[in-house]
Amino acid sequence: MVSSEGKVQWSLEADYFQACSCDYGCPCEFEAPPTQGFCEGIGAYLITQGTYGSVSLNGIAFGFYVRFPAAMHLGNGTLGLFIDEKADAQQRDALMQITSGKHGGLPFEVFPALITDPIDPRFVSFQFDLRGRDSTVTMGDAASMAFEPVKNPVTGEPEGIRIQHESGFIFKEADVVSAKTCTLSTDRLNFSWPDKAGFVAQIKYSN
Repeated sequence: MVSSEGKVQWSLEADYFQACSCDYGCPCEFEAPPTQGFCEGIGAYLITQGTYGSVSLNGIAFGFYVRFPAAMHLGNGTLGLFIDEKADAQQRDALMQITSGKHGGLPFEVFPALITDPIDPRFVSFQFDLRGRDSTVTMGDAASMAFEPVKNPVTGEPEGIRIQHESGFIFKEADVVSAKTCTLSTDRLNFSWPDKAGFVAQIKYSN
């Protein structure tokens, strides 16, 4: 369906994974400055149900990598996309249209105001090992995330921690985990933040 403003109706339900440079729990989720004073992170979506107009996105993956020189809401961010190489031409275009934000819907509609340095998308293979708080994700040879429960500092036992963020625009609730691996290697951005903040969630977005 296309609205009178030319916006195509879309919706996504997906498993979502995020790792970044902040300490466990990520102060950005609590409207506080990022741990390092800047933000570097990776996210990945495995779509379980998705549509863009009449285009089905079921089973397709996409991801992103970002760097913000200060808190995210202050903008001036760099953002690049990874899109599943198995997506056909219509699906690739659909994901680029959705993530552009021009068709509305959170979280993507806020990106144009925050990103001043967009990077052209790369089409890569995705590998997901879906094991809840122990999941792993790779995006081509450029990005990888591996998660485990946050460990109790005294006993070493795994902790079960969840966050509920009613006004969150990336997720409303998620498991808080340790990203034992968070690596990115591209021609524009490179970083590695082991044992920092991670989240595992299920999301529902639409416009």
